[in-house]
Amino acid sequence: MKRASPMSTLLRRAGLPAAALIAIGFFAYNAVLGPNGIVAAKQVRQELATKQREYAVLEKKRAELKNRVDLLDPKHGADPDMVDELARKQLNVVRPDEVIIPLDKK
Repeated sequence: MKRASPMSTLLRRAGLPAAALIAIGFFAYNAVLGPNGIVAAKQVRQELATKQREYAVLEKKRAELKNRVDLLDPKHGADPDMVDELARKQLNVVRPDEVIIPLDKK
């Protein structure tokens, strides 16, 4: 019977734990520094917060534009002040020193 050398015995005994440590290290590395890891998640959260702020600004502008469109809707009767403002702007008869005084509608 052939006797195994101490080195091959050591490699056989340590092979499975070494492979397990390598696998654990691989998954731990990817959990922290991988494309879906903790570091990437922080960056994604920062980008999400930035995009949400941009969205809020755009949503506010959209609401303002929708209000202007609603004021010009012919089905509900166009707002005379808005029509006057747009006509004066298109005809280039608006001066920078003009003051608009709204009239009470009763």
